[in-house]
Amino acid sequence: MPNINILPKHIAELIAAGEVVERPSSIVKEIMENAIDAGADKITLEIKRGGITYIRITDNGCGIDRDNIRKAFISHATSKISTADDLNAICTLGFRGEALASIAAVSRVEVMTRGEGEEVGTRYCIEGGEETLLDDAGCPKGTTLIVRDLFYNTPARMKFLKKDVSEGNAVAAVVDRIALSHPEVSIRFIRDSKDVLFTSGDGKLENAIYKTLGKDFSSTLIPCDYELEGVRVSGFISKPFNARPNRMMQYFFLNDRFIKTRTGMVALEEAYKNSIMVGKFPACVLNIHIAPGAVDVNVHPSKTEVRFANEKLIFNAVYYCAKSALQQGDTRVQANFKQKIGRQFMPKPNEGRQIKIYEQQLEQVKKESLPKEDFWGKTTSEEFVKLSEPKKTEKITFNDSSEISLKKDEEPDLIPVFKPVEEAKPPVIETVEEAVSEAKAEQPASEVEEVKPEPEPYRVIGEAFKTYILVEQGKKLLIIDKHAAHERMLFEKLRANNGEIETQMLLAPVTVTLSKEEYSAVLDNLELLDKAGYRVEDFGGGMVIVSECPTAVADADLAEVVMELAGYLVNNRRELIPEKLDWIYHSTACRAAIKAGDKTSEYELEKFVEKLLNDPDIRYCPHGRPVLIEMSKYEIEKNFGRV
Repeated sequence: MPNINILPKHIAELIAAGEVVERPSSIVKEIMENAIDAGADKITLEIKRGGITYIRITDNGCGIDRDNIRKAFISHATSKISTADDLNAICTLGFRGEALASIAAVSRVEVMTRGEGEEVGTRYCIEGGEETLLDDAGCPKGTTLIVRDLFYNTPARMKFLKKDVSEGNAVAAVVDRIALSHPEVSIRFIRDSKDVLFTSGDGKLENAIYKTLGKDFSSTLIPCDYELEGVRVSGFISKPFNARPNRMMQYFFLNDRFIKTRTGMVALEEAYKNSIMVGKFPACVLNIHIAPGAVDVNVHPSKTEVRFANEKLIFNAVYYCAKSALQQGDTRVQANFKQKIGRQFMPKPNEGRQIKIYEQQLEQVKKESLPKEDFWGKTTSEEFVKLSEPKKTEKITFNDSSEISLKKDEEPDLIPVFKPVEEAKPPVIETVEEAVSEAKAEQPASEVEEVKPEPEPYRVIGEAFKTYILVEQGKKLLIIDKHAAHERMLFEKLRANNGEIETQMLLAPVTVTLSKEEYSAVLDNLELLDKAGYRVEDFGGGMVIVSECPTAVADADLAEVVMELAGYLVNNRRELIPEKLDWIYHSTACRAAIKAGDKTSEYELEKFVEKLLNDPDIRYCPHGRPVLIEMSKYEIEKNFGRV
């Protein structure tokens, strides 16, 4: 039987640290929450290289006495609770007493702090869980904590960290949540020597939303405040018309603590039922206030998962809060006919590349103000054959009986080389089989393989419900779903032209506000999006700017398209690049395809059916639904009792 060993202190601390410190954002969350628990109303955060090499957090809270500074870095040492009963009424953000010990176990930590009644501050340094310095320091009341070289002593953990940009965006997401949950605290965030966020700390949630999530998002919100049986829900929800393609902008807080709650999400979406489009989701910033004893926050080390004593009560409170706010605050959608000038969407004037793009786009629009072609393309098969044929040549005869051949609209060289022209004699072909063999022999092998049989003669009858095309073909009736078929056509075209997507530069580049998770996912996949035809660039502050898009979606709501793509990239980080690219092509094709209910002319129906029936490989849409259904004449007559 193997011996049971008591692990040394430093090994036990490294194991415990793995539960609390996953990445730099974990450290930022724990320390900023400690600062708020200490009564701070001003917090400054500075990070470098995404927080991997440097994190500094300064607050004006109560500070730590010199007598307690060593205790603060001992595992399970805390000032928040003292008895088992205190776990049933936790009113602070932190309470476990694991954060500082776990952080110090995997990094180099320096603390400068001064308590309320102390004249001289304290400087304390600890590396890998071992104390290196305790001395006097001149510092203001409060605490400054500096964390350097995260995971310097655990290289196995270091290699699992992501790029600096991704880690920095994860930190920014944590800062946003804390700023939203505590609008009474002024927060300043410095990232690689640049100020990226500064909230006033005036206690107004709407101002905190404006600063963290941007003007576009904050302008779409409705205030709400409701109380039911001791549960109060307050904050803001989005108008139904401004719903988003995913749930990334749903922020729920419980007693000023960010949480993930399935109950809250379902209740919110149920309140929007019949007011919002299918597949769209409302956004919100909601704070749920409940008695501390009615919820258990000691479920997970991250403290984002909680258990309610009465889930139904929480559901009802969120539901009626949102429902009443929609009834009182939702207004009719206002039409806006003002033309948006490109300059107002452009980045700062010193960013010359975007200005150059704008000028090129403007010049292009002036030169090519032509009406758009319809979605099928109006080139007939006969016209296409003529365009595909080589240009006719004209013979010029000189007095020396020599000739040269010129393409139409082409001028002869100044010094032509004259060669006698011998008329090519066509081969003698006696049978049709010989003609086919001769044609195949002249074609490359790849072209021979692509020869497809001509479709059986057909007749387009018309369209049912502006959705299904009816076609008579031989002894069959074909019912074609025009959206599904067109979507598959576009999908195959995009996939076949991999890397050579037809794109259109935008006259007015579009700015898109994203959650920090979406923002990070988009920046990590800029090359992938560019390959799919979307030119997306970082605009800073959780926003990206789109200056080019596939021609197929040029008329779509590009902000919504990018939000949908961002949501997919967040939820499918581990997918292979080809799978991601296929999904983007699928999304683009779905948006560009003609929709059920759209009016289609007879000419367009004819050309569409011709294209579809000439490609027997198109059987299913990218979702897997059939593009057409066949009904035999026999089956129809059988149902009418004719046979």
